[in-house]
Amino acid sequence: MSTSARGVQISLPIADRVNSMRFYRSAFGFDLVGEPAEDGVPEPLSFRIDQRTMLALIPVDGLDWVLGEDRPLAPDGTSECLLGMGVATERELLVLVERIRSAGGTVLAAPEHQPWGYTALCADPDGHVWQLSVEP
Repeated sequence: MSTSARGVQISLPIADRVNSMRFYRSAFGFDLVGEPAEDGVPEPLSFRIDQRTMLALIPVDGLDWVLGEDRPLAPDGTSECLLGMGVATERELLVLVERIRSAGGTVLAAPEHQPWGYTALCADPDGHVWQLSVEP
């Protein structure tokens, strides 16, 4: 029996709400969800990636609270997951990588042809790694 998911939310710990909001809007162009709070950032800080996928960016102390003291967050510099996103063309991937770099992200592996396709690895300002690939 399979589960019929209505949607998926990815939640990532962040250090700075304003910086993260600016990065994800500038680099990826994801749609911001919600009305701005006093700091100009919606609470919770969420983006709609597509019709069924949401990205929530939660301050470290907030995510730490949700997970509880029995499940501490990974230390800085530790990658526990690899986020993936497909784009339509090599040109679109090149433009996205440059937008990520310009918005303050880090290119970990420049776009290149691999046995599994044309791909690049980039990290957001908090070190979360995205594998970007051209999908047919």
